[in-house]
Amino acid sequence: MEIKLLIAGAALFVLSLIMRWIKPRIQKPGAAKIYNEVFEWVETGWSAVILAAFLMYFFVQAFKIPSGSMRMTLLEGDHLFVNKFIYGVHIPLSGGKRVIPLRQVQRGDIIVFKCPPSALTQSERIENVDKDFIKRCIAVGGDTVEVKNKKVFVNGIQLTEPYVNFADDQAYPAVKIFPSSEQYQRTWEDGKFDSMPSAVVRDNFGPVIVPPGNYFAMGDNRDRSFDSRFWGPLPDKFLKGRALLLYWPLDRVRLIK
Repeated sequence: MEIKLLIAGAALFVLSLIMRWIKPRIQKPGAAKIYNEVFEWVETGWSAVILAAFLMYFFVQAFKIPSGSMRMTLLEGDHLFVNKFIYGVHIPLSGGKRVIPLRQVQRGDIIVFKCPPSALTQSERIENVDKDFIKRCIAVGGDTVEVKNKKVFVNGIQLTEPYVNFADDQAYPAVKIFPSSEQYQRTWEDGKFDSMPSAVVRDNFGPVIVPPGNYFAMGDNRDRSFDSRFWGPLPDKFLKGRALLLYWPLDRVRLIK
């Protein structure tokens, strides 16, 4: 979205330069009046569009909840603002590098991020689809994550998760699918669990160690969330920001925690 706005702003700026060159050549009063009105709109438009793109790239992004993976914390169709500078300001064309972070990502943060390639379908990869996900950060680099009968353990300690919603009361039994923990870890890091039946990893998963510079993200609607259990660790370079404010619908307006 930010890039599209920048392109639109640049196009309007070029149009304004062309109109500046044409302006002295307009002789008829009626045509000059119409021209001046259009020129004023273009002059205001290009600066406003570029300013909006700047704010969206560095500071705040509007986001609409696309699915039910965060129920009941966030519902499909909810509109929110994402704080894009809390984890640092993105450096353009740097591959996701950020500077001047106010703080690091913490366990429990609701984060918005660019969908990693391992979470895209084959057709989406071919078409270079670019979309965003929203999940909760469950663990950071170096943490050990394990799910036992739907209960999440980080570094051996069960998480207290009052925000979690389960659509299915039954837990699939644990299945041993790899001969060693090392092979399990490698396969998970490569994002290969997405091709396995949901029953294999949904309710019993791990243990895995989150690689440095990565996060483990899960949806609050655990049984209906396509998350790090399936597509692997989330690299820091894909992180966009933290969910800040739910602003629509009006009866649900609140700061997001």
